[in-house]
Amino acid sequence: MRKLGLIGGLSWTSTARYYQIINQAVYRARGGQHSAPLLIESLDFADIGRSTTQAEWAHAAEVLTASARRLEQGGAAALLICANSMHRVYDEVQAGVDIPIINIAEAVGRKMQADGIEKAALIGTRNVMTEKFYRQRLVAHGISLLPPDMELAERIDRIVYDELTIGKVSRESERYMKSELTDIAKEQVQAAILACTELEMIVDVKANVLPIYDGTSIHARAGVDVILGE
Repeated sequence: MRKLGLIGGLSWTSTARYYQIINQAVYRARGGQHSAPLLIESLDFADIGRSTTQAEWAHAAEVLTASARRLEQGGAAALLICANSMHRVYDEVQAGVDIPIINIAEAVGRKMQADGIEKAALIGTRNVMTEKFYRQRLVAHGISLLPPDMELAERIDRIVYDELTIGKVSRESERYMKSELTDIAKEQVQAAILACTELEMIVDVKANVLPIYDGTSIHARAGVDVILGE
């Protein structure tokens, strides 16, 4: 098995989920006492997590690139940035290392294209829902996206940064997301994309009125393919 590097701590709650998904998949594939060969660098989310200005994003790119280089030097064959929003600086980080960094939007786009999904709703924090870095990669896979809902984006920002990133799960937020997904299902879309690594904490991916593509699970499984050489 090849070693996979995880740039984590973005937040720690979602990094824990990556670790679980990857190890469960390796166990299913190899059985016995096998677990995934991983290098994890857990960053301080408070330092870069709520970047908004160009200066803050430039700092985030520097922090993530330095982390990627350390993981590369540690022997990782490929990397995952364990956050959707941080893929805003994906190109800069990828340019700083010689090993591949698996892009979460590319992984989601490939999966949806293979499943024949042509129209979907993108759900995540404000920068993911509104900026081009994520949406364009999905569109390149033939997926038409609903226009961003700014009210939903603002509410998800509050839920993610004030609750989920510190491990808090509230019934109010669960009900809100269920209601929003029910409304989205009326918009003539084939699926919804959970483009926030923490949203799985309050959205039942398997029991919804609309097929849900959970970016965390899809991204983690793409990392498993690297580990297993598939």
